[in-house]
Order: sequence, then structure tokens, then C-alpha cells
Amino acid sequence: MDFLSACVAPTTQVAATPTIAPALPGQNRQLQVRRLGLVDYVPTWELQEQLLADTLAIKTRNRAAQEANQPLELTPNHLLLCEHPHVYTLGKSGKPEHLLLDETGLAAHAATFHRINRGGDITYHGPGQLVGYPILDLDNFFTDIHRYLRVLEEAVILTLADYNLHAGRIDGLTGVWLDFEEGATNPRKICALGVKCSRWVTMHGFALNVNTDLSYFGHIVPCGITDKAVTSLQQELGQVVSISEVQERLLLHLAGLLGAELCS
Repeated sequence: MDFLSACVAPTTQVAATPTIAPALPGQNRQLQVRRLGLVDYVPTWELQEQLLADTLAIKTRNRAAQEANQPLELTPNHLLLCEHPHVYTLGKSGKPEHLLLDETGLAAHAATFHRINRGGDITYHGPGQLVGYPILDLDNFFTDIHRYLRVLEEAVILTLADYNLHAGRIDGLTGVWLDFEEGATNPRKICALGVKCSRWVTMHGFALNVNTDLSYFGHIVPCGITDKAVTSLQQELGQVVSISEVQERLLLHLAGLLGAELCS
């Protein structure tokens, strides 16, 4: 079982996330948080892959242990929080022509490009953008990938509300938007999502524009969407915002929505 969730959602989205049920025996609700700072993209991707593989190995051992009527291991949950140097990533369903720079152009902008195994099209990561990579075993919470995406979105929506920004969802699109209401004249995307889920273990995640240099989005067709703008907390508030403060606020909201215990 291997799911990919893209920038464009295939189903109608729900407006709210249901309350999570109390943990059952064998479920681990601890969330190990790693604050990595500014780190290159590829080593972080490799770390995600290693954590995913380690968790899948535990689940494989648990399957054999269950058949042998032996005790089961708890599976871990990780959250990597970081910023990246300028980089463009293309998901499995993306179109290479949505990158508008050639190799010379990438070098001129001190940017790199990578094809990766998440869902979705092309997106940008860079300094001043809060990137979160949850490697969660959804068997510890709920086995519903669409609900999981809504939880990530809701954590961002609640964080933005802390800064008096009214954000929400646009029907049929994954991510978090300002001026999202039907008929709004200037919908602006402030957070992108793209995830992979293997045997209910997630990787990849979200990218929230805090103090991001938005000019870099001008070199791509973000998530393949041509008729909507991109924005950031800095642009909306007219001032630089503490990315560490945003990070800690988002952590608390995400933990509350998942019913998770934060561990460092």
C-alpha cells in the first residue's frame, strides 16, 4: 500500500478536522521533534527515507510477532522542522516544463533542482520558509490520508490565526490560502503540502512561507497552478516574523490536533 497525495486534491475537502479518539493500547502518541535549522535538501530527504524504513521494519517485525502471539514494538513518530537553501522539487505527477529555469538559470539563482517521490507538481523551498516533514505511523492516530492532510492544513490555519490572518482551504486544492472564499478576487497560497504514505507511514509534508523570498516562485508554475498568487507572513504583515516563534506555535497546534505528546 503506497499513497501519494498531490498539490491538487482529488476529492472535496472538509472544512474541519474531527476530534481524535483517545489512544488505544499499542498506539504511540509521542512525537519526536527535531529542529534542524538551515539544512541542504538531499540529506534531509535521505534522513526521512531512513526514518521511514526504520518504522516500516518495525511494522514488519510486528506482523511476525502478532502471528507468533508475541509482544509488539511501539512504532515511533518523528517531525523534522527546517529551512532549506534555494531548491526546487518536482513530484511524481509533476511536469518538468513547470520549472522555468535551465541549468544556467538555476546556477545564477544559487538554486538546485530535484525529482522526488512525493505527490504533486513543482514547488520551491528556501530560507525563511518553515518546512515540516512528519514521519508518522498513522496507525498510531487514524488511517485516513485525506484527514491527515486536513490536520496539517488546520495546524497552519490556526497558526496564522495567531497572527490575525484569516486563512482557509479552496475546494479541490490542497494547501492553505488567504482570500480563499468563493468569489474572492485575489486568492494567495501561503502554505503548500505534498506527502507520501507507505503502509500508513508518512513522509514529506508542508512548506509555510514566513519570510520567504517570493521572487523564486516566479521561476516555476507553483503546483501547476497558473491563476493564483503566492504570499508569505512577512508580505501580509509588512514585517519580518520570527520563524522560530511560528515554528513553536505550529508545533503546539499540530500536537493538539493529533493528540500527541511533544518530545525533543
